Amino acid sequence: MTTPQHFVSRREPFPANWPVRIAWAGLALYTFYALSTLDVSWARIVRGIDQGATLLGRMFPPNTAADKLELITTGMLESIQIAVLATFFGILLSLPLGFAAARNLAPIWLSTAARGVIAICRSFHPVIVAILFVKAVGFGALAGILALIVATMGFVAKLFAEVVEELNPKQVEAVRATGASFLNVLVMAVMPQVMARFVGLTVYQFDSNLRNSTMVGIVGGGGIGAPLFTAYQRFDYDVVLTILIVIIALIMLCEVFSARIRRIFQ
Repeated sequence: MTTPQHFVSRREPFPANWPVRIAWAGLALYTFYALSTLDVSWARIVRGIDQGATLLGRMFPPNTAADKLELITTGMLESIQIAVLATFFGILLSLPLGFAAARNLAPIWLSTAARGVIAICRSFHPVIVAILFVKAVGFGALAGILALIVATMGFVAKLFAEVVEELNPKQVEAVRATGASFLNVLVMAVMPQVMARFVGLTVYQFDSNLRNSTMVGIVGGGGIGAPLFTAYQRFDYDVVLTILIVIIALIMLCEVFSARIRRIFQ
């Protein structure tokens, strides 16, 4: 009696994924092509290192004169005020916009329109928006605040809508079954599920607005950006270093504060 033979097919443990390989090869080829067309060379990098070392040498030591510190303090306080106001009003506008953009809460026509508004707010960098507002309302903090409000709406409303779409629908349906109004559904079923994420987005956006407030000031939007740009134009690199140190210290303090706030609401 013959024993049946068992044929075992040998499978390659790590099969070749040719689509991924082709994609990586195409990316590598395009990278070399882009480098050749953008005038990127090793000689320019080496020359840039030397010039950067010269710039750093002219920055030290930082300028701590009383008049300079007073100017920097005034600019930083204005930047903080711009960030706080832009975050506050931006969050107020982002909250209803995010609810309107959520497909599981709003009808399709409303969510489509809200997502169009969000896409417009996200289409331009805050510096470009700040230039437009500077032309509209003039130089000063108001232009910076309006520009960062637009940036806040584009970022927070989009992520908040995605958070709302990922919530547990059973709680929403349970509250709706009691005959609650749409506002009560938002308060009793939606907000308890998304509050922690929403607070995290708010804190992160405040950090982002604080950083962006230095950039919008360069184009006339108020804040510390104006003294920073003026110091660059005057070749006062020691003042530039002082401003950069203050900005870094402030961002680090805000990061510690933000981490504590997020732990409270987790």
